[in-house]
Amino acid sequence: MLQEYERDFNLWVQEQASALRARQFAKLDYDNLIEEIEDMGRSEKLLCESYLERSIEHILKLQYWKAEYEYNHKHWKVEVSNFRKRIQRLLKRSPSLKVYLTEIYDEIYQDAIESWQIEFDIPEHEQIPLDKILDNNFSPKS
Repeated sequence: MLQEYERDFNLWVQEQASALRARQFAKLDYDNLIEEIEDMGRSEKLLCESYLERSIEHILKLQYWKAEYEYNHKHWKVEVSNFRKRIQRLLKRSPSLKVYLTEIYDEIYQDAIESWQIEFDIPEHEQIPLDKILDNNFSPKS
């Protein structure tokens, strides 16, 4: 089964699904199925991280990047809205990801601060709580 998994992944998926539907457990490629299921969970987490990081970046730009604000603020607001919607869709499908976002928030936030301090001034102890980052009604002061 390993050869098929490596040779034609899509065919392997279809065959595994068929075997599961038919309850033909002897035909299942357990090791690769386990790996694929775990990868699905990691992918959802990585998407959440990415959308969260991008939301933070654009909120920081709206709040602190005065030199670019006039030219870019509308675009940044649209981006924040879009990333929030993507996070909300992921959380609707997988509510347990909210716990994950809470766990990684400080690290993601600090990474964004460190990156964007190169471009513009951000107060040293600035912290916008996760609930505000995700809140559609929160708009940073400009």
